[in-house]
Order: sequence, then C-alpha cells, then structure tokens
Amino acid sequence: MAGVQIDGVNNKIDFDDDQDTSISANTDDTLVFEIAGATDFTMTANTFTAASGSTIAAQALTATSIDATAASTITTADNLDTLSLISTDADANSGPNLRLYRNSSSPANDDVTGVLQFEGRNNNSQDFISSEIKSVTSDVTDGSEDGYLSLSVMNNGSLDLFLGITGAET
Repeated sequence: MAGVQIDGVNNKIDFDDDQDTSISANTDDTLVFEIAGATDFTMTANTFTAASGSTIAAQALTATSIDATAASTITTADNLDTLSLISTDADANSGPNLRLYRNSSSPANDDVTGVLQFEGRNNNSQDFISSEIKSVTSDVTDGSEDGYLSLSVMNNGSLDLFLGITGAET
C-alpha cells in the first residue's frame, strides 16, 4: 500500500511500502528519522544529531554556535572564501578573533602550541607544505614563560626556517 502508514503501537509514521523510511517517537521527547533502513537523524528538545556518515546540505545554515569535538573538514569546489570569521561589534576591542589553544594537562618546554600550514600539490600529484607558521612554548615555568614563533618556507624541496622570533631576538 503506497502512502503514509501510521503505526500507533510503535509511535511511528512510515512513508513507503517497505516501511524503511519513517519518523518515530518511541522514546519520550525524542524523534528518530530513519531513511532507507538507517537511522540518519535524531531530534530532542535541544539537540539535532546527524548520525555518522549522514550529511546536512544547505545553501545557508545559521547556528548560534558550533561545538566540534572531533577533527572537522570544510570543503569547497571553487575559489570562494572557505571560512570567514566576521565580527559586527562596533566597539574598539579586537574582533574577530581566532584562538589556537593547547590545553595540556602536562605542559612542557618546547610544546608546539599551534601550526598553520599552507599546503598544495606538485606536478607529480603529491602534497607538499609550501610554507608554515609555528608557535612553541620554549619555557612554561610560571612567571617566566617564553614563546617562540617561526616562519618556514619551501626552498628547493626542503621546508627551511626563514624567520625565528623569541622574546629576546629575531
């Protein structure tokens, strides 16, 4: 039978004949979206969760905040800005801000606190780092902390240090 089927026993609405595309609410205050037999999305009062492997495609998606607790990738197929940080605040304070924060439970001298790598491909379809900015904590002793910032550039096949900055010298 084609069309919508309501299953009151399982609190479920089926949208196709083989009953593998549905919305169900068999747990209090939770909606489960199943498509082609796989649970793709779950919605509760305050959370919309996409299952691993599911995709949310949108022309414009607005969120009040995004918390990613795993590695994330943003991809575009053209030369648009891939990521924009925009502050509309009108005061004299800094903004927008990008923070690279290493929150180690056991900080040590020479910990790398952040790296920006500019990477591309060579004419043999191999990835290479064309330049790199790196930040290091050279001393983590309370009251006498020191940092080091370096700029490296690819030169004849090797990533060479071109500029190193410490508190005392360049």
